[in-house]
Amino acid sequence: MTVSRCITAFFFALLVLSGPARAADAVTGDALEALRAALEAPGGLKVESARQSPVPGLLEVRLADGPIVYATPDGDFFVLGDLYAVGAAGYVNLAEQRRNGERREAIAAVDEQDMIVFPAEGDTRASITVFTDVTCFYCQKLHNEVPELNRRGIEVRYLAYPRAGVGSEGFRLLATAWCSGDRQRTLTRLKAGEDVEPLVCPGNPVADEYALGQDLGVRGTPAIIMPDGQMVPGYRPVDDLVAALGLD
Repeated sequence: MTVSRCITAFFFALLVLSGPARAADAVTGDALEALRAALEAPGGLKVESARQSPVPGLLEVRLADGPIVYATPDGDFFVLGDLYAVGAAGYVNLAEQRRNGERREAIAAVDEQDMIVFPAEGDTRASITVFTDVTCFYCQKLHNEVPELNRRGIEVRYLAYPRAGVGSEGFRLLATAWCSGDRQRTLTRLKAGEDVEPLVCPGNPVADEYALGQDLGVRGTPAIIMPDGQMVPGYRPVDDLVAALGLD
């Protein structure tokens, strides 16, 4: 048996023996400082927080501007990768569940006035939040289907994500939409490839939304955040989104 298979078997055994996930307890004080000192000593890692994982003997460690890792309490060993629970219903990605919760909370904290919102027609059955760019082909394709999503009761809320970063042409185009007196119309025109007079107003939220997207793991556009915090990368047809939202 290869080393990688031995490690996999070891963690599967731990997960089976550990049973359902317990309520996570935060690691604080001297224990956190000792863990931080050990993991950060070689350089390159910065520990933001830690808590007990569902697996005895492993801590769930959040790295600043980075992923979740699982480490021994003394910080001598850590594993980079998602943690799965094994149950009767199959495999449950516990790390992704954690990320979903973090994304849900982060999106809820964004002022809707900093979004460009295309409301549902009639009663709102669901809302999706989309990190978008104006020059991205699949962002344009999704935007062309926003009216149909709205007709089906789905509100679409846009956040800006200039793929080339702050200060790029994409940044200036997105800022033009967010600074416009008619945000919906301007964003639609830009995504249709129309020429719009650039307007980068002070205090626009594009840079902050780009930073938020990076913190939440967005690496391309469109990136669709579902109501439960799940991130769906890339374009999805209307029928697929309706089904994923449980509305079909």
